[in-house]
Parts: sequence; C-alpha cells; structure tokens
Amino acid sequence: MMSLRDAALIAQINDLTVPRGQVALWALGQAGFVLKGGNAIAYIDPYLSNSVEEIGGPPRRFPIPINPALITNARVVLATHEHLDHTDAATLAPLMAASPSAVLVASLQGRQIALHAGIPGERIITPRLGDCIEIAGLAFTATPAAHYEYEVDADGHSRWMGFIIECNGVTIYHSGDTIIFPELLAALAGRSIDIALLPINGRDFFREREGIIGNLWPAEAVELAKSIGARVLIGIHNDLFAGNRVAPGMLFDELDRRAPFMRCHLLQPGELYLYAG
Repeated sequence: MMSLRDAALIAQINDLTVPRGQVALWALGQAGFVLKGGNAIAYIDPYLSNSVEEIGGPPRRFPIPINPALITNARVVLATHEHLDHTDAATLAPLMAASPSAVLVASLQGRQIALHAGIPGERIITPRLGDCIEIAGLAFTATPAAHYEYEVDADGHSRWMGFIIECNGVTIYHSGDTIIFPELLAALAGRSIDIALLPINGRDFFREREGIIGNLWPAEAVELAKSIGARVLIGIHNDLFAGNRVAPGMLFDELDRRAPFMRCHLLQPGELYLYAG
C-alpha cells in the first residue's frame, strides 16, 4: 500500500528540500512521475483517473495516488504521446486548472486532446525533436520514440516522444513508450544520463492481437541503459494493468546477466526516490 496519497503526498513534494546535484522522483504508476530539483517541479505522463476503465478497458491494480485537482505545484507537465495512460484529459483539465502557471508539453496529437479538455493553446508547447527548451529551472529536449513506428512530420514533430530532462545538475531520460531503433540510439549518443526511466512490460503476439502495443522487454531496457551509460535504471510501465505486464523479477534476472553492478530500482506508486549522484 502507498504510504502517502493526495494532500499528504503533495505536502511531501512541496516540503522536501532538494539541494543542487540531487533530484527527487515520486512514482505515480505506469509511466507517471513527479520530478523535483531545487524549486522546479514537473509532472511526467500523469495518469490520475479511471479513464481507461470507463471506456471499457482494464481497471487499475492500485488506487489513484493523487487527485489531480489537488496538484497546485506543477510548473511543467510533460506528456510523451496521446495514449490515454499518458495524455489523459480527465487528469490534465483539473491539474492545469489547479496549477495556473503550468505549461503542458505534448505532441501535436496530445495538443488536440488538451484543447478539447479546455486547456488554452497558449499554455501548450509542441516541441520539435532535438530542440532544447528551458522553463522554470529545468531544460528538456524531445527525443524520438517508436510505438511501434517512427512517425515524424516534415517540421520535426514526433507522434511518440521521450524527454531528456536537465534539472538541478542531474540529467534524466524518460523514454516514453518505445522500442529500440537507430534514430533513438543516435539521439542519445554522447549524452551523459544519470537516470534512465525505461518501460519493461515487453510485447508479444497475443497482446498485440488484443490491440495492446508493447514496449521494451527487460533485457532490452538493461542493454539500452548500458549503451547510453546510465548511472541508474528505473523500470516503468509495468504496474498499472494486469494484462500488460511481466514478472518484475525478469528485470533483475536480466540485470544480473547483463549489467550486474548497475543500480536499478522499481518504485511503488507514491514512493519517493532521491538521487544524489
């Protein structure tokens, strides 16, 4: 069970001092995180509703960790792609209303979801791949993702994105939903990554037959983290839906085979992870 939820979790986020060279991460489940470094607070892929179940999808395996209407501290909200568990109107509308100074960073498809949810267009940024944008004490760069196709328009806007986030002297890579492909490796080459947030729920014929688009297998996540020189691997996207996950121990089995001394974690919803180098 989560030790903190709703107002208590928000209070912990607000009250925690995060010195230079450190970053705090709170897991929200699936691919969702709160990131804090210094005074900068960002939300990444927050899915804080029951929207999937309400349209006939599977139920959550755990309660919603934060009522989005209580989120008054967001400055940046990053949404990697338009799937409901990453760009959710029922989450974004109350969150953006409660945090009136927050800006939303989304794909063109995610922008349309946000506009339909009543979020003003001037509060939405649609980044091009490779552009570095600085807001409120953090800098982020959109990186390519493929879920499963690499889909980029002529202006450099990608349907699927990850983000390299530089905050408080720490660099975090959140891949979004993705598989590995050459353009992804090229975009990450030469970057110094402290924390890699990578999906580990895999993919297979039977899930794909049900319309479930998958992600990296645990072995691929470990190899990707190795290839980019990540100091810490945090496995994500493997906890929310019972039919779209693998045994968590697979990650640590692959870690033992491929990178036995890499730091690696799986976080529970609401859990705080403090990175200090």
